Amino acid sequence: MSGGGTETPVGCEAAPGGGGKKRDSLGTPGSPAHVIIKDLGEIHSRLLDHRPVIQGETRYFVKEFEEKRGLREMRVLENLKNMIHETNEHMLPMCGETMRESLDQVLQRLQAATDSVCRLQQREQERKKIHNDHLLASEKQHIIQWEEFMKGQHSKQAAVDEEHRRAVGRLREQYAEMEKDLAKFSTF
Repeated sequence: MSGGGTETPVGCEAAPGGGGKKRDSLGTPGSPAHVIIKDLGEIHSRLLDHRPVIQGETRYFVKEFEEKRGLREMRVLENLKNMIHETNEHMLPMCGETMRESLDQVLQRLQAATDSVCRLQQREQERKKIHNDHLLASEKQHIIQWEEFMKGQHSKQAAVDEEHRRAVGRLREQYAEMEKDLAKFSTF
């Protein structure tokens, strides 16, 4: 039968190289039984043993599969080669040019932004300088005003002190006269 095992002899046919087994008397070579048994073996192998046919079909299938696979892989490789060639010839230069144009625009925008930032920074520094100058001038003016105010206060203080001294002097004179008048009246 089919399979990977060894076949058993049909009928009374002895296994080749069987060694010490006796042959059946019906299976002698040249006898009609032997011819029938041989024909039965051939019929059996043709009807039931499909190994040679299957092996041939398997070899054919493997050969076709490998050829188709090889052709498919060749087509894939050819498509890849064409795509790489097209990319190298068309896409890379176009991408490079687009990138250069974009980078030029980006650099121009970056330069414009840098210039704007520099101008703003200069304006801010000028504004701070003006503000600081104004603060310094204002502080100096306040110091001058304070010094004038203090001088004015000293002169006013001196004037007030002088007036106070005079008033005290007048009051002393007035009280001295009043004491004299009282002393006159007390002697009465």
